[in-house]
Amino acid sequence: MNKDTELSLLSLLLPAGILDYFDVVGFDKKAIKHVLYENRLTIYLAEKKQIPSKYKDCKYKASGFMEPRIIEDYPVRDNLLSLSLKRRRWDVLQDEKWIKVSREWDEFIAQGTRVSKEFAAFLKEIH
Repeated sequence: MNKDTELSLLSLLLPAGILDYFDVVGFDKKAIKHVLYENRLTIYLAEKKQIPSKYKDCKYKASGFMEPRIIEDYPVRDNLLSLSLKRRRWDVLQDEKWIKVSREWDEFIAQGTRVSKEFAAFLKEIH
């Protein structure tokens, strides 16, 4: 299977557009004790080295990664699905001062939660 096919399949499981900003760097599957699910599948994603567009015209440098953030997403075939997002930090020169910035993730994460927007909308609908 070629890389394009693999990415196409992954894009069906992941929140829309997330592969524009993240690379899949691994996954693991662990048995869990849960009433409905047998395993927890965790997909590890690392943010690509692309500065957020609003800082593109500034002087900047990569400043490493933040602690990964775990996001719960739709279950997949008897597996709870978690996404481990390893997000980048940047040093940006603004007004002659270096400030630390990172990308906003409101597009993928429901406000005030640790679940994907799509999954939060689904849960809200069935409630």
